[in-house]
Amino acid sequence: MASASIPVYNSNPLENSSSRNASNESLKMELLADVPLLPGEERVIDKDIIYICPFNGPVKGRVFITNYRLFFRSVDVDPAVTLNVPLGVISRVEKMGGASSRGENSYGLDITCKDMRNLRFALKQEGHSRRDIFDILFRYAFPLSHGLQLFAFLSQEKYQENGWTVYNPVQEFRRQGLPNDQWRITFLNNNYELCDTYPTILVVPYSASDEDLRKVATFRSRGRIPVLSWIHPENQAVITRCSQPLVGMSGKRNRDDERYLDIIRATNKMTSKLTIFDARPNVNAVANKATGGGYEGEDAYQNAELVFLDIHNIHVMRESLKKLKDIVYPNVEESHWLSSLESTHWLEHIKLVLSGAIQVADKISTGSSVVVHCSDGWDRTAQLTSLAMLMLDSYYRTFRGFQVLLEKEWISFGHKFASRIGHGDKNHADADRSPIFLQFIDCVWQMTKQFPTAFEFNERLLVAVLDHLYSCRFGTFLYNCESARDANEVKMKTVSLWSFINSDRASYINPFYTVEFVHVLYPVASMRHLELWVSYYIRWNPRIRQQQHSPMEQRYKELLALKEQYLRKLEELQLSDSTSHLSNSTAPSPSTPSQRVTHLQTPF
Repeated sequence: MASASIPVYNSNPLENSSSRNASNESLKMELLADVPLLPGEERVIDKDIIYICPFNGPVKGRVFITNYRLFFRSVDVDPAVTLNVPLGVISRVEKMGGASSRGENSYGLDITCKDMRNLRFALKQEGHSRRDIFDILFRYAFPLSHGLQLFAFLSQEKYQENGWTVYNPVQEFRRQGLPNDQWRITFLNNNYELCDTYPTILVVPYSASDEDLRKVATFRSRGRIPVLSWIHPENQAVITRCSQPLVGMSGKRNRDDERYLDIIRATNKMTSKLTIFDARPNVNAVANKATGGGYEGEDAYQNAELVFLDIHNIHVMRESLKKLKDIVYPNVEESHWLSSLESTHWLEHIKLVLSGAIQVADKISTGSSVVVHCSDGWDRTAQLTSLAMLMLDSYYRTFRGFQVLLEKEWISFGHKFASRIGHGDKNHADADRSPIFLQFIDCVWQMTKQFPTAFEFNERLLVAVLDHLYSCRFGTFLYNCESARDANEVKMKTVSLWSFINSDRASYINPFYTVEFVHVLYPVASMRHLELWVSYYIRWNPRIRQQQHSPMEQRYKELLALKEQYLRKLEELQLSDSTSHLSNSTAPSPSTPSQRVTHLQTPF
């Protein structure tokens, strides 16, 4: 009689436990195998967890936290659900529920991100199971609050191109035709003694002495004197930028400042009146007098006209983006979509910024010089000058030129990236946080939609710039100004974003770009023509993600590749034909090269 098969159990519980551990470890290693670690990135902790997916419900998986990212991969779900979140993107980490919380998945972590999404993770409700992951996440997401370095200083990435060389201020001013008989380059700020938030190289009127500049700096907020950003190659009208004058409640005047602005006006013979664009609403500019600021009164600046552009301050923009986030993530309520979008005022703010930039560009085009400022000259001022320059100068609409524009108007002129984004800082409620740069990139996107053949770069470049604005993987957007970057040796110790972008140029090129498109762009700044940037703000919704790739763009790229293939074939035929002519010049050819070439049919 055949004996029954008897299962054999290991009598040693320690051996059972160790084999289970080994099995778990091998599963862990299998899951880890595909986690994409960057050079310099190190794993800190991994843990079984449940991701409360707003689209698919609770998903079991494993979360890995490194010194750069949070990476989650689901188990038992096909296709796998993954999250790949740079820790710099995290704005806030909070504990959800307590040990006595009732209900499934009510105990865990709630993570607020800067890129329009929130993440929720649930853990087992026993033995303080979230304490270790909360502490580590809090520590590595906000390294500066814990005496640690930002990841950009730990990264070991290497690229062929040194992105820090993309922008050379002297070369860029030479491209604009400077210096000339009206404008000169000054190195007065070489050690940041004139203005610690300005770059070292400034362009100022030729007839203004360095001593004049020092006197003007005492009357401009933060010492940010009017300096040149861009000059029209034909009519010599200029865009200059600065901060507000320190007029105060008593209505102080400064003869040196008044004379200096008149010198700027006189550099262009076509300008009878200098136009001063104050980005603020009139009431805000008046209110700033109470804190020592103010605006240029027409009695003091007689050869100038003052125009208020009604763009609201950083606090209004922050609240507007919060409202937008509420209606786009995780769910979009379609029945009230238009009224909900209108209530955020986001597109209204985009309209005002674009409208202001159009007014600046129009003045320049008609031969009038302008001065642009807000309060301190590093938020709304940068939006207006860079957008106007994008409209006026086709160079800035090229792949490289756009990088130069960001480096020049935003990075070197001291937009407060660290304060506005809060890199590595746990103080998520800091009143200095504001989406000013995001708003600018949104305006650029609106222009690319209205002029699809005028820009050499595509939407993917804009999204990549915003993603790495937050990621802290590169040094480009770290700190508030050039002097702080120099003090922290950013160019020596970190990699530039442009090293990464320029290593994969093909991914960011617009196939519809037309080189001949060189005239001034005037976008329509009307609510009827502005759109919500769905593929950025709602991209985390899986339904939107599936629609992101344009079939027309894909087909166009395929046709371009086919064209390249035919051109290469044509070159080969011409080369082989010239070779055969050399070897046998007298022998008649059965089919001439022109006959052979005509058989190459292309779809163009």
